[in-house]
Amino acid sequence: MTRREHDLIGGREVSSDVYWGIHTLRALENFPLTGIPLSSHPELVRALATVKEAAALAHDELGTLPGDKVGAIVAACQEIREGRLHEQFVVDVFQGGAGTSANMNANEVIANRALELLGHPRGCYSHLHPIDDVNRSQSTNDAFPTAAKIALYVAAGHLLDGMTVLRNAFGERGGAFAKTVKLGRTQLQDAVPMTLGREFDAFALTVRDDAEGVRRAADALLEVNLGGTAIGTGLNADPGFAERAVGHLGVVASVPVRPARDLVESTQGVGGFIGLSGAMKQFALRLSKICNDLRLLASGPSAGLGELRLPERQAGSSIMPGKVNPVIPEAVNQVCFDVIGADGAVCAAAQAGQLQLNAFEPLMVHHLLNSAHRLQAACLVLAERCVSGIEADEERLRGLVERSSGLATALNPVVGYQRATDLARRCQATGVPVRELAAGDGLLSEDELDVVLDPWRLARPH
Repeated sequence: MTRREHDLIGGREVSSDVYWGIHTLRALENFPLTGIPLSSHPELVRALATVKEAAALAHDELGTLPGDKVGAIVAACQEIREGRLHEQFVVDVFQGGAGTSANMNANEVIANRALELLGHPRGCYSHLHPIDDVNRSQSTNDAFPTAAKIALYVAAGHLLDGMTVLRNAFGERGGAFAKTVKLGRTQLQDAVPMTLGREFDAFALTVRDDAEGVRRAADALLEVNLGGTAIGTGLNADPGFAERAVGHLGVVASVPVRPARDLVESTQGVGGFIGLSGAMKQFALRLSKICNDLRLLASGPSAGLGELRLPERQAGSSIMPGKVNPVIPEAVNQVCFDVIGADGAVCAAAQAGQLQLNAFEPLMVHHLLNSAHRLQAACLVLAERCVSGIEADEERLRGLVERSSGLATALNPVVGYQRATDLARRCQATGVPVRELAAGDGLLSEDELDVVLDPWRLARPH
């Protein structure tokens, strides 16, 4: 069974079973690109419904839509926000038209569900129209980016929750290792003693600082251009619509949105998307470095650094018995690489915008939502499946400190740089600890060496 629908190009038969209409049908034919439907981003689907609900409530307040239409549109939007009808959002995430297909997919689904609620068959748009009623006072160019910003703000909030879990996991291990002395390294060479606790505390601070960057970027998304219509001038929007629509949007979405300072700039500019992408890329870069450190510190068990023991999560080889790999940090590394690559795509799309609109927002939104979701999952997996169960090889850590030529650094103020250098080089050549060499040369007494070369004091010089 089908129903006949029309657009500016002509008429088409649309299945009677679906809530979407002719505009969505054409998008399905035009953009078979990724095979990933809009419904893969439920935050965006809910946000589109939220925008349409806020618009309907604004028209109800203005008296520019009949009450029965408002009630039906609002009810349909609420169903979508509750998770119903998401399978009807079928257009590809990559699409031409700056999100027009996504916007029309939403308009048609909401209109046809509203028609049902009013007692009319789907497709009977003379009673309630996808564009004239659901999309009244809007354009794709303000409705889609507004929905995208709400979806990304929500996704960023989930990411921040994950970052908090990871930060706390590093902080907990930092406390557990507060008195564990180890050897620091620079350029992968022996440096001076520190505590393992401070190493993990530094990881925690990295995550905390990057979370602040994500939080600031998310806040910038709260400035929306709803009511600007096509290019930000507000053409065809009912007087007073923009202010009221943004007001209702904040209430319906439970998000503190605010009107854009300049609707024209906000319609053509994608600074909020660039900012969030940059913040997530920075976190991905620094999180990847942390994972590299964990893998390096846990390398071995015989031929590596072997300072840490990561939780064993699965067998590491189909041929080498007993092998266990650092699979959790490796997986998180790959998420980070993906996010870094996505930022490149976002940046390319951002600079490709022309004049009063950026046609490539669908790509940006798709990648940003993916990055937020994947980083959140990575934080939780790393915290719960790896960091919380990390153990230290105390004996090895202590032995590496005692045998390191780096201890000679502590003798600089006492015997001078040249003599300390001689001790370090002899230690490297012979394997005899710096302490024994200094004692044998009569440079300091045993008691003095106890003080000057005490690893705990060296790890906490102040």
